[in-house]
Amino acid sequence: MNRRHEVTAGNHQIPLRRRVINASVWSLGGFGASQVIRFGGNLIMTRLLAPDMFGVMAVATVIMSTLAVFSDLGLKQSVIQSKRGSDPSFLNTIWTIQILRGFQLGLAALAVAIVVGVVTHYGWISTDSVYADPRVPYVIASVSVTAIITGFASTKVYQASRDLQIGKLTLIEVAAQIAGLASMLGWIAVDRSIWALVAGSISAATTSSCLSHFMLPGHKSRWEWNRPVIREIMQFGKWILLTSIVGSLIANLDRLLLAAMVDPTTLGIYAIAFNMFLSIEQLLMRVVAGIAYPAISEVVRNRPDNLKRAYYKIHPVVASLAYAATGFLGSFAPRLIALLYDARYADAGWMLQVLSIGLIMTPFQLALQTFMALNMPKINYAVAVLRLTLILVAMPAGFWILGLQGALVGLVLSSVACTIAILFVSAKVGILDAPRELLPLPAAAVGLIAGNLLSSIHS
Repeated sequence: MNRRHEVTAGNHQIPLRRRVINASVWSLGGFGASQVIRFGGNLIMTRLLAPDMFGVMAVATVIMSTLAVFSDLGLKQSVIQSKRGSDPSFLNTIWTIQILRGFQLGLAALAVAIVVGVVTHYGWISTDSVYADPRVPYVIASVSVTAIITGFASTKVYQASRDLQIGKLTLIEVAAQIAGLASMLGWIAVDRSIWALVAGSISAATTSSCLSHFMLPGHKSRWEWNRPVIREIMQFGKWILLTSIVGSLIANLDRLLLAAMVDPTTLGIYAIAFNMFLSIEQLLMRVVAGIAYPAISEVVRNRPDNLKRAYYKIHPVVASLAYAATGFLGSFAPRLIALLYDARYADAGWMLQVLSIGLIMTPFQLALQTFMALNMPKINYAVAVLRLTLILVAMPAGFWILGLQGALVGLVLSSVACTIAILFVSAKVGILDAPRELLPLPAAAVGLIAGNLLSSIHS
């Protein structure tokens, strides 16, 4: 492997820099296409199906996603990070674990469905609850099949992510969404019921799993149980599991705490602001986790002495985007909300302004991905626990002092405070360069000016 970090792709040697650029274009383009399909599909489906069906389906989706988080062993991260990530025995063992996990998730979801059915049958839950809907157990049981189907997806997906060959992965993702939407519309043509949503979910999972075997190059998955590989995966994966569990709590804790502090209307307005913030954060994290992590991992595997230089090639891009978004929303958020929603939702504007400050944390997520590439996932877990603790303290304290504004400021400060810990570890592992950290800051001013200009145009 030479100093340009090249990999073989067909008969060509593709440098890491070029793969990062190509992956960025495909990833961001795929994200945009995915959002268009999802939004368009939602508009169509909401006009064809009753709202209660989406509520029931939401319960099944939340249950499946929660079970997935609580069993996340970081298989993808292991393939990307490990020096054995291209070893057939390593990949075969990963595939075996993935299949077993899929069956475990399916059985766990089935058990939840049975419990919900029993509770509903004996009237142990309020009849006004979504869980009391007689369709819920059957929908959960049906959707559980997706976990088993996904478990059989090829490890070629992980290999493609490791090598930053994102193009075909993006096509598979979009194809799965289209297949899911087509299945829903086909089902609705015969029967306008909640089973259209279930059919779409199963179809999307099946399409994605099948295409992963046929569309992607790489090692063909086989059943294998390699004990040394198991030990390596478990050693690395246990911290991913713990971090995922804590991360899941962090992702929902703000709304859980606010639900005890404010009325339903205020919480609904906050949800609008939060979802807009989340869409931007997810776009930035797609670059950090989907592109930067594989790139940094490749540098760590092949040229660890070049890590700091590689890190600060990626950091300015991520930081500039994050700071510009912070400045833009800081000035344009109220006007943006006014353009999209009626006067009842005006408070979402200042809420989005406050939340946008949290985007300055995104560049530090790059450091957390680097710690994982360095086989230091324990650090990520420690930072997640710190943030969870700070949220639990800062939000109630902020609400007690300044009301809702104080609670949101506490939420943002809990995120910003974690950057101190991340900077400390970054310095310790030798990747911190303070002047370079500050270079992208003017992007915030650019975003602020752009936001003000747009506000004046639309005023």
